[in-house]
Amino acid sequence: MTHLALVTGASRGIGKEIALALVGAGHTVIAVSKSGANISESVISLKCDVADRKAVDALAKEVKANYGEVDILVNAAGVFGPIDLIQDADPDEYVETIMIDALAPYFTSRVFLSGMLEKKWGRIINLSSAAALHPPGKLNSAYATAKVALNQFTKHLASEIAGSGVTANVIHPGDVKSDMWADISKKADELGQAGADYKAWVDWVAKTGGDDPKKAGELILKLIEDAKTNGMFCWIDAPLQAPIPSWDQPSDERPWL
Repeated sequence: MTHLALVTGASRGIGKEIALALVGAGHTVIAVSKSGANISESVISLKCDVADRKAVDALAKEVKANYGEVDILVNAAGVFGPIDLIQDADPDEYVETIMIDALAPYFTSRVFLSGMLEKKWGRIINLSSAAALHPPGKLNSAYATAKVALNQFTKHLASEIAGSGVTANVIHPGDVKSDMWADISKKADELGQAGADYKAWVDWVAKTGGDDPKKAGELILKLIEDAKTNGMFCWIDAPLQAPIPSWDQPSDERPWL
């Protein structure tokens, strides 16, 4: 069945691969990016800064007026942000990371969810990261904090829509040799010895070739067909980084209930 899908961060990297995978599966795809770059004649390319709530509101009105209700929302826009100590990181870069990686998916989910609920069918898929599951360390608190917040937001959303025909999940798209990888590589070099851990990851991805970015699209296509998975952290098939525990189903042992 053909659906209308909207993918943010779709002008390059993993977002672009996801948009093209959706097109290949027969879906109508709206590729949203800050640049509005046209990635293919087979997709509808729109310009929007998804970290700007009013811009997202305007995007929703444009999409609904011209193309109808969105059935599949993939929030793939993301930045790694500052690699620095909290006391030294640029506050503007820090806030930008939280806005793009954590709040933008809220902005888009907020405006497109009602149409899905009315149809009693929809999929919201947010791109998270294994960085949100690793033990906290130095230098990457902005990115990791944003992804942890995204995970928790998605779990709350999933609990609200459970049984509605709409699902919400996060995925780890793999360790991909992407533009973000190149950004981390550059910043790690600038840090010198302080960036040794990041340089080791960069070199590992370079040596292995990284995960195939097409795997993220394949996983999303599976989640589209899966009506049961909701509120989960999902991994691509056979990732270079073996899946690590994400979260268990929580207990509800509250003493005041």
